[in-house]
Amino acid sequence: MKKKTGDPKQRLLDTATTLFYNQGYHATGINQVIEEAGVARASLYLHYESKESLLLAFLNQRHIDWMAGLKSFTDEASKPKDKIAAAFDFLSDNNEREHFRGCAFLNILSEITEKDTAVLTVIQDHKKDLRAFLGEILTNEKQLVKDHVYLLFESAIVESQLYRNQWPVQEARKMALGLL
Repeated sequence: MKKKTGDPKQRLLDTATTLFYNQGYHATGINQVIEEAGVARASLYLHYESKESLLLAFLNQRHIDWMAGLKSFTDEASKPKDKIAAAFDFLSDNNEREHFRGCAFLNILSEITEKDTAVLTVIQDHKKDLRAFLGEILTNEKQLVKDHVYLLFESAIVESQLYRNQWPVQEARKMALGLL
């Protein structure tokens, strides 16, 4: 095991973030996380009681970082229509930076079962926060329009991952702006 500098808890989280997002939760073994983080097994269990608690930490941190990125993109604009356009631009930017890997939350959702209630709750909370965020931008719109923009946003994420292409984001952006 290679020793690395820095806080072992943060190294574990950073390593799990990379591996869970790129390989998937079930395809990532705890031994791989420990080895690539350069920590002792005891460090893992000192900071995270289980692989699932490490997954929850990953999802919670991903939520914070992802929402901050989205907010940063939309804060540049002043009008609701421009903010929604910027939100879709954020998706395009994410696709480029993350090689069309898609939504970390939906990727994990595809791996869990009905027994994984804590994980499901974090995923649902992320989507509720996203929906609320978009809804706050569209305060003067009817609920139906808010729902349609949210669904277009979500489908753009999934379809661009499927096709590894920006066209779903571009088309969903056009449709969303056409609703406003």
